[in-house]
Amino acid sequence: MSVRYHLRFQIHPYEGTAAVAATAAELAKTCTDAGVAEVVLLLGAEEHFTGHLSGPDEDLWYEAAALAQEVLLGAGLDVSLNPWVTTGHADRGRTGTHGFAPMVSPTGKVAAAQASFACPRWRAWLTGHYGRFAELGFRVLWLEDDFRFHNHAPLDWGGGFEPLMLDRLAALAGRPVPRPELVAALTAPGPPHPLRALWQQVWRTAQLEVAAQVAAEVHRRSAGRSRTGLMSSGLDAASVEGRDWGALFGALAAPGGRAVHRPHFAPYADAPGRELARQLWMPELQRSLRPEYVDSEPEIENWPHTAWSKSDVQTWSEMVAAQLSGADALLLNLHPMHGAHPGSHPGIAELLRRARPALDLVHRQHPRGQRTLGVGLPFAQDAAAHVRAHGGDLTELAVDPGPAAGFLLRYGVPVTAEPAPVQALFGPSAWAFDDQAVRALLAGGLLLDGTAAAILHRRGFGPLIGLADAEPVDREAPATPGGPGPYATEHLCAAAGQELAGLLLSVNTQPALARLREAPGAQRWSEVRTPDGRAWGAGRTVFANTLGGRVAVLAATEPHTLPADDHAQRLLHRTIRFLEGEDARLPLVSGGPYLIPHLSHADGVTTLTVANGCQDPARPVVDLPALPDAVAVGATVLVPLAEPRPADTGRRGHTLRLDPELPHRAWAVLRW
Repeated sequence: MSVRYHLRFQIHPYEGTAAVAATAAELAKTCTDAGVAEVVLLLGAEEHFTGHLSGPDEDLWYEAAALAQEVLLGAGLDVSLNPWVTTGHADRGRTGTHGFAPMVSPTGKVAAAQASFACPRWRAWLTGHYGRFAELGFRVLWLEDDFRFHNHAPLDWGGGFEPLMLDRLAALAGRPVPRPELVAALTAPGPPHPLRALWQQVWRTAQLEVAAQVAAEVHRRSAGRSRTGLMSSGLDAASVEGRDWGALFGALAAPGGRAVHRPHFAPYADAPGRELARQLWMPELQRSLRPEYVDSEPEIENWPHTAWSKSDVQTWSEMVAAQLSGADALLLNLHPMHGAHPGSHPGIAELLRRARPALDLVHRQHPRGQRTLGVGLPFAQDAAAHVRAHGGDLTELAVDPGPAAGFLLRYGVPVTAEPAPVQALFGPSAWAFDDQAVRALLAGGLLLDGTAAAILHRRGFGPLIGLADAEPVDREAPATPGGPGPYATEHLCAAAGQELAGLLLSVNTQPALARLREAPGAQRWSEVRTPDGRAWGAGRTVFANTLGGRVAVLAATEPHTLPADDHAQRLLHRTIRFLEGEDARLPLVSGGPYLIPHLSHADGVTTLTVANGCQDPARPVVDLPALPDAVAVGATVLVPLAEPRPADTGRRGHTLRLDPELPHRAWAVLRW
């Protein structure tokens, strides 16, 4: 099996049909040489976006797309289409000319060129626009990621607060609700205001209506030849919008048909190697939300494009991360959208050729139906409907398991979106699960941060998490008279392990800590102390509860921002082993900073893939307590843009050490 490259490219129509045909032929040759299976034609994108296309402008792009498609199909390539806008990404000085009802922000700012989801004129335009191009029979017609309410510059937060949407809310609420009253209700302190659920229903319904309308028209006018694809953004902001992922994918799939998803997961430009943790957990979480009938084509982002924005080494490492998720194809965003000649960037084809050997290997080892293993990351897509706000703005409602995933992965602990014997619940997402779901989590191994612990204690679960009290204390809160003063360090106790006893970790820059007081039977593994060494409260506690579960609590409310070091890693590994109890199975990786693991099982084989997210080379060390002595472990090293090569491992008991050093952004593959 071979990985599929889908190349995103814009052919400009302004120089006439001969130039379009020549560029398409040049593109076809480039794709053939680079092993690209499909071209995704961009339509009026970025620098060449003149506004929502219609009339002679749309005719011009239609003729160019039809001609380019003919040339590319003749060269044996598949072709899809990526119209640049639905509602509109950003104004950027453009002014709407179609009479669309504009988006309005929470504070009342009005967009100049971005349309409301409730506007009937815009809905008619969008349906007709996609329907017209669907007649050409493209494999996929993509809805751009501006198909959302948030992130519509220059609007603050985004749009969706326009009069047409407020009219829909009035119909549900039985009375008009002015925008200032609505915005205040959405983020009112305390339990969620009833208007929050109604407002999310308004947004969700409007989006589903448009998705179903466009998908039905694409199916009809393509005579069933074309699918509708969704490009998406972060899960946290989508939760604020009340997005129902299953319903949305269902609306996009024709009856009995399939849809396609482009999950966002990578940054636009160069980033530290430790960001690979994010590139692993984001596709994993989105995978859990997709029905079986939806294909996954993660986008390899690069903007404003070429190696001047993102190195080939980083691009390659992110392609590997995407393929670990069992992707059906890689959507490559590598060429400048403003430059019309693929041959002027020969380095891109060279990148794709050199990347293929490693990607093909990963593709074979990580099929679509694989199981991922690790610490579970419970995620409720409607989390934003349940979280408690504090009177700020809509960003308060945006929560997802990212901080928990980042904290675990950076220390060599694999994660999964599937249910698992050990799970981690951080932050205000603890509001999103009902009592029955919380009890189910507490019946296994559960890692909590200070925010989640305080929420569960408030909800009456203190006896099951081993806490008599869990009081959040803000960093800038004034010291109480006679109190211990500000928190500063975390002193490790002997209960955490004799080799750790007496070591200090820093909590000095945490925005808040939960002041933990243990219940009978709980153990204190660390103690938070003030700058002068006085006891402030427990830093980490562990507890075996009456449900048969085990719970570990961190006082830190943002564990992913704690200073990282070897001692903190050993403490976390010890914590995971406590939570596993007598059936310790998870491979835990050490041997250097930011050795980031991915663990999966398919066809009777378990695969542990480890990225080196540090600039320094490292030799990964893997603790595998459940691996029988007789089981052989095969190892392969994937060095950036090189052929995969076999590697040796040294084994002592249940510990494996990779013999060759792993370079920056390289991956070690261990299989048994």
